[in-house]
Amino acid sequence: MSEHSLPSEKLERLDQPSNTHIHAHIVLQDEVDVAAKLAASADSDAPLSPEAAARLRRKIDWHLMPLMCTMYLMTFADKTTLGQSTALGILPGAHLDQNQFNWLSTIFYLSYLAFEYPQNLALQKLPVGKWMSINIFIWAVALLAHAACKSFGALFAVRFILGICEGAITPGFMIVTSMFYTREEQTKRVGYWFLMNGLAIIFLGFVGFGVLHTKTHNFMPWQWLMIITGLITLVTSVLFWFFFPDSPANARFLTPEERVQAVQRIKVNQTGVENKKWKRDQFIEAFTDPKTWIIAVFAALSNVFNSLSNQRLIIISTFGFTPIQTTLIGCVDGVLEIIYIYIAVNLASLKQIGRGYAGAAMFIPALLGSILLNTLSLHNRIGLLFSYWLTITAITPFVVLLGWTGSITAGHTKRTTVNAILFVAYGIGNAAGPFMWKKQYQPRNKVPWIVNSTVFGVCAIILIVLRFYLVWQNKQREGESHDDNYDDVYLNHVDEKGNSVEKKVDRAFLDITDIQNHEFRYIL
Repeated sequence: MSEHSLPSEKLERLDQPSNTHIHAHIVLQDEVDVAAKLAASADSDAPLSPEAAARLRRKIDWHLMPLMCTMYLMTFADKTTLGQSTALGILPGAHLDQNQFNWLSTIFYLSYLAFEYPQNLALQKLPVGKWMSINIFIWAVALLAHAACKSFGALFAVRFILGICEGAITPGFMIVTSMFYTREEQTKRVGYWFLMNGLAIIFLGFVGFGVLHTKTHNFMPWQWLMIITGLITLVTSVLFWFFFPDSPANARFLTPEERVQAVQRIKVNQTGVENKKWKRDQFIEAFTDPKTWIIAVFAALSNVFNSLSNQRLIIISTFGFTPIQTTLIGCVDGVLEIIYIYIAVNLASLKQIGRGYAGAAMFIPALLGSILLNTLSLHNRIGLLFSYWLTITAITPFVVLLGWTGSITAGHTKRTTVNAILFVAYGIGNAAGPFMWKKQYQPRNKVPWIVNSTVFGVCAIILIVLRFYLVWQNKQREGESHDDNYDDVYLNHVDEKGNSVEKKVDRAFLDITDIQNHEFRYIL
C-alpha cells in the first residue's frame, strides 16, 4: 500500500458532507472496516493470483463449512423436533390440543421477533463466533429441558427461550459468510449450510423411527428425541466456541499473511468485513432504502409456508399413512429439500439467470403442487404425497434471498440492521403461518393451500420486482460522474520501526454503504 504524508490543512474527517470536494481524509481506526487495519499492515496490496485465491478459498471452506453445516443441521433439527414429536406422542403426552400445538410454533417466532434487533446489535458489538456459541449453548440446555415438560405452559417457556437464541444463528452465519467469501461465492455457501435443513429432517426421521421402538416406563419417545438432539447440540456448541473464528482478522487457521490475503480476496465485494462502531447514518439508511422493504415483504410472505416444518407430519398422516410410515416418509422431505436447494443456488449463480429469476422459477412447481393438493381426490394418497413434495420447492427462494441480501448491502451497521429487519419479517411470517393449519380444515386443508398458492404467486412477482429495481439502480450509477470523495483516504498506522505513517485505504474497506459508494454495483 502507498504511504503518504499529508499537509495538515488537507486533513479532514470522513464524515464530511458528500457534496464537498475533499483532497484527503485521515480516519480513525474505529471509523473504518477491520479489513483496513489488516491491510494497513501489509507490505503490498497487489491482487492475489487466481491460483493463490483458489487455494485460500479451499482452506477457508475446509475450516468453516463443516462447522457451519454441522451447527445449522443441529439448530434446524432442534427447531423442528416439535413437528417430529407429533408422530412420537407429544400431543397426548403433554396434554396438548391442536390450537396449543400451533401456539408452541408461534411463540418461538414471537420471541424471535422481540429479540431479533438486540441479537443483531450484539452480533455487531461482540465477537460473532463467541456470541453465537453462547446462544447455541443456552439453546441446547433449553432443548434438553423440553423432556421434563408435561404441560402447555412448560413447553411454552422453553420454546420462548429457543426463539430468543435463534435470533443470533442465521444472521450470524450471514455475516460470517459475507466476511470470508466473494459475492459470487456467497449464494452457494449460504445454500450449502442451509441445505443442512434437509439433512436434519432425514436425521430426525431416523432418530424418530428408532425412539418409536423404545420401551421405557414413564418416558415417551418424544422425550428421548429431545434428549438425543439436545446433547449433540451441547457438544457442538463447545466445539464452535473453540474452533469457529469471529472474522478473518482472528481466524486461527489462517497465518498472519493469509489473514491479509483473505480480506484482499473479498475486496471486490465493496462491502468490507466488519466494524464494531454503531453508525447512526447507516441505521437510518437501512430504513429509508426501498430494497430493504422489498426484501422484508418477501421474507414475511414466503415464510408463511415455512410453518409447514412443524405441520408436515400431520399433513402426511392425513393422507392415510400410519405413524411409522409417516415418520419414514417424512425423511423424503429432507432429501428433496437438499436437491431443491442445490438446484436453486446453482441456477442463481448462473449470470444469465441470476438470483431473482432463479428464485421466482422455484415457485412454479410449488404452485402446481398446491393446486393439485386442492383438486386431487382424497383417496389418491400417492398423488397427494407427490403434490405435497412439489410444494417443498417454495422453501428455496428464501435461501437464495439470504445470500443475495448480503451481496447487495454494504456498511456493517446497515448490514446488521437490514438483517434484523429481514429476520423480523421472517419471524412475522413464521408466527402467522401456523394459525392457518386449523383442525377444522383437516384432512383436505383447502384454505391453507389456497393461501399458499396465493403467496407463491405474489412472492415470485416480488423477486422479479427486486431484480428490476437493482437493474435500474445500476443503470443510474453508470450515468453518474466518478465520485472522488473516497479516493484519498488514509489511516494512521505504526510501522515495524515504530514510525507513524499514513497508509491509503481502499474504499472497499471504509465501512461505507452501498448507497454512499457510487462505485458499488448490485449483483443480480
